[in-house]
Amino acid sequence: MSLRRGIYLVTDRALCGSRGVVETVRLAVDGGVTTVQLRDKEADLDGQLRQLEALAEVIDGRADLIVNDRVDAAVEARRRGLPVAGVHVGQGDTSVSVARAELGPDALIGLSAERPEHFIAIDELPPHTVDYAGIGTIRATATKADAPDALGVEGFGELARATQLRTCAIGGIRAEDVPALRRAGADAIAVVSAICAANDPEAAALEMVQLWGLGERG
Repeated sequence: MSLRRGIYLVTDRALCGSRGVVETVRLAVDGGVTTVQLRDKEADLDGQLRQLEALAEVIDGRADLIVNDRVDAAVEARRRGLPVAGVHVGQGDTSVSVARAELGPDALIGLSAERPEHFIAIDELPPHTVDYAGIGTIRATATKADAPDALGVEGFGELARATQLRTCAIGGIRAEDVPALRRAGADAIAVVSAICAANDPEAAALEMVQLWGLGERG
């Protein structure tokens, strides 16, 4: 399965505030977001599944829905018939080999990769173990406590050119960064606070979608 090109939303319960994650996602997808990743480190399995069910309803097939790290939640959601495409895992999370074995060949599996050696390790895996690489951080960000040093657009581009995988830029990205990141090789651009903390998530998503078009490579 391929990562959809475009704007990719990673949820944050605290940043969504009283509006809530589900309503924020609904508005963001209305604005044109193509992928939604449920990231909730505090929710147990039942909590993850309840959120995935609610998110699947408001997304209504308009974007891919994946889970951060929780392979068990993705497996159970798919067993229940929920349209959960797969998972995104970090370097210290469940191994991508385990994720692929449990989710099967049709799942969408992303892996965070911030250094050249991460891509060397990916190349040593069986083909089609990983579908896309999440590369960051682009700017310093407060939404991920253990985020690596900022790469900037140029650093992102160097890593993106070193892999045949689809790539997703992530980490402190602002709307004005979108065209340059797309020109640098991003197949998708993941944001957290730029949409979750926005007064109008739909307008924020739409602005980024429009800027994505301006960065189209000829």
